[in-house]
Amino acid sequence: MVRILLSGCNGKMGQVITNIARYREDVKIVAGFDINDSISNDYPVYNKIEQCNITFDVIIDFSHPAALPYILNFAVSRKAPLVVATTGISDEQIAKIKECSDNIPILFSANMSLGVNLLLELVQKAAKLLYSNFDIEIVERHHNQKIDAPSGTALALADAINKALPEKYRYVYDRHTKRVKRSKDEIGIHAIRGGNIAGDHTVIFAGNDEIIELRHMANSKEIFGVGALKAAVFLHDKTQGYYTMKDLLNV
Repeated sequence: MVRILLSGCNGKMGQVITNIARYREDVKIVAGFDINDSISNDYPVYNKIEQCNITFDVIIDFSHPAALPYILNFAVSRKAPLVVATTGISDEQIAKIKECSDNIPILFSANMSLGVNLLLELVQKAAKLLYSNFDIEIVERHHNQKIDAPSGTALALADAINKALPEKYRYVYDRHTKRVKRSKDEIGIHAIRGGNIAGDHTVIFAGNDEIIELRHMANSKEIFGVGALKAAVFLHDKTQGYYTMKDLLNV
């Protein structure tokens, strides 16, 4: 059984993971970290992660980008595998994650859904075949409480497409400021916020007289929790290195 320290345990995703873990035999949440202590859990919760004195195997971080430096330092000090599932991570923070992965195993993903990570591979294959004759657009939809826009998953999709292309495309987020025709070397990225949409991403390949759409819709947050726990099980026996959900899918 993999013993987990859950960072951000009292947030929405933290509570989702807590509930999923109760019904699994291969994982157990033994401790939590959260600045919010208003929720009672069946494991001890610490306001400061360095105060945790419970033995654990893997940290899952579903908290906030501002907490990442403390979590990375704690993970390195404990030589603990770390799953980073927090969204809104900056390029500088990703660089720090990769630096720390020289000392401990870290799996980072902008989206923990297994389906989304399969979509990342599918869009690369489509981009290689279609880019010369098709325009590429990405539309993402999320609930009205989501802070970052565009989503980390939308950017991950754009990055995956760019890696498959012979020349780097530009990301265009807002067209109303310029009254010009769409250029060939761009990927349009659009964010929609409303209601309680768990997550909806569509990649559009628009050509002359035909349109191809690849879409993933999340009907609940549970799919992200299932992916995070699967990542923790995958990571617990690793000693160091930087991993993504692609590594997990290739197992």
